[in-house]
Amino acid sequence: MTASGARVLAHPSLAEIRVEHVLHALADPIRLRIVRQMAVASDGLTCSHFVLPVAKSTLTHHFRVLRESGVIHQIYRGTAKMNELRGDDLEKLFPGLLDGVLRAADHEAARLAGS
Repeated sequence: MTASGARVLAHPSLAEIRVEHVLHALADPIRLRIVRQMAVASDGLTCSHFVLPVAKSTLTHHFRVLRESGVIHQIYRGTAKMNELRGDDLEKLFPGLLDGVLRAADHEAARLAGS
């Protein structure tokens, strides 16, 4: 908590973000679904926005992995935890990586839908 009483979550700095941690975070199907939804959102999304086939505690774990790997940024707004993709930071560190993973995931989703 800060002096004002607001809850603050730890995020890795740009220097602390590692490609192997980002790839690990994106390798999980649930986390990849979260990131795909965030990639097309114009604003941050609350945790409750995501309807996924996992328990709330498991969803909390997935968000923590994404935050600690540097893929997303989370802040509290009142009682809601807002999630934003760190797309600009990831592009700066690993040019084309996130876009390539998202394109591949979109391609795979279309391929599987056509089967």
